[in-house]
Amino acid sequence: MLFNSYIFILLFLPVSVTGYYVLSGIHDTAGKIWIISGGILFYLYAGSEAAAVFGISILFNLAASFLIRNGRKKDLILGIAIAVNIVLLFHYKYFNFAASNFHAILHKGTEYESRNILLPLGISFFTFQQISWLISCSRKPETKSAGNWIPDYLTFILYFPKLIMGPLMEPDDFIGQINDPARKKVNWDHIAAGLKLFCFGLFKKLIIADTFAGGVNWGFHHIEEATAMDWILISFFYTFEIYFDFSGYCDMATGVSAMFNIDLPINFDSPYKALSIRDFWKRWHMTLTGFLTKNVYIPLGGSKKGTARTYVNTMIVFLVSGIWHGANWTFILWGILHGLLSIWDRVFEKMQKKLPETVRWIATFSTVNILWLLFRSESAAQFVFILKTMVFMRNTSISRGLINCFVLPESTFLQNLFHLSGPANSIRGFWLLLFTAAAFLLCLIPENNYRTREKNSLLTLSGAIVCFLWAFLCISSESVFVYYNF
Repeated sequence: MLFNSYIFILLFLPVSVTGYYVLSGIHDTAGKIWIISGGILFYLYAGSEAAAVFGISILFNLAASFLIRNGRKKDLILGIAIAVNIVLLFHYKYFNFAASNFHAILHKGTEYESRNILLPLGISFFTFQQISWLISCSRKPETKSAGNWIPDYLTFILYFPKLIMGPLMEPDDFIGQINDPARKKVNWDHIAAGLKLFCFGLFKKLIIADTFAGGVNWGFHHIEEATAMDWILISFFYTFEIYFDFSGYCDMATGVSAMFNIDLPINFDSPYKALSIRDFWKRWHMTLTGFLTKNVYIPLGGSKKGTARTYVNTMIVFLVSGIWHGANWTFILWGILHGLLSIWDRVFEKMQKKLPETVRWIATFSTVNILWLLFRSESAAQFVFILKTMVFMRNTSISRGLINCFVLPESTFLQNLFHLSGPANSIRGFWLLLFTAAAFLLCLIPENNYRTREKNSLLTLSGAIVCFLWAFLCISSESVFVYYNF
């Protein structure tokens, strides 16, 4: 089930929130069981076969948690449990990728026959959340000893606002909130803030991200026909698509969770304002960066084992990040390049700070923009072909098919409402230019919605209503989020 669907907006969300407060008022555990049931239903909507794998993962980690809490060889059990989770993730997400590459090395000239392996929805996210829970159990067992910890575990794993696409959350932070009696009562300020965030996020996804996605999809369906100028624009379009797609999801997830009086951690903090690659990763998918820092970088020694070891540890983290994003060499190469650039930032940090901020921003944004194109490409060869097309600049015209992707069904209404018929008819690609300019402004000027979520005013609430009505009326099908398949 997706946040940007009629069944979620009109039925699942209001019933879930209402039922939670009613049942929590009767008994604490009843409210948790309601959330657990909602999470199961939310996940089952994607299909029972995928849910079976998730169910096996839950049962295994439930047993492992019990052994860690009550067994003697906790470190050994923890290590085995983490390994099993990683093996499960590898099997469903990376088996065909690894097998095809080994087959290409050992049996050159023959084609690998892929196995039909269904990728369980959100397996990367729920695997990392399972690992976080197990580590938490091993490090602070005393915090789990009081009361019945099983409902806490199930609520943490099955909490639907973060179930499929995050953000990743520390178990103790979540459990502390879900067990706080003060959070069991309806807080209308939080409901209003949550609705506002949800409306802004829905608009970002359906109106901005999905419009840019149309242009990106046109380009990747016309790879050879697209001109150099087309590809330059498409590179920006994907940069904006993934930004507003992920930002919109984060707003919606945070908003939905606020309605339950649960504060999700910040996961997205205006990353295109970054002045370096390291700064970018402090702002983009912040909970994934935090998870890898805490559970990979620091255990490897972090920056306390010397300069060379720091660089090696940095590369390992970004390699893991690249692999985590998907089973394709493009993701691995994308992670490696971000790792190399992060090391470059460390080496030349003092020198870079002497440069004007505008220069640093242009360099960072341009680098991120090009690497997003690699992220979107189906292969490294395709990425190189696109880059060559852009660099040689043999054709600087903009294709009519690309321009038409930005002429929406509501464009005529907006032209008449805001008296834009003159420029729309006289400027070629008017709506394409308008969307691109608006995207730049929204990325660079406003403060992040997460940081202003409690600031409600007549203006912001009116804006939220307009955003909701526009986006709601444009729901035609459940367009998936970019991170939906990770």
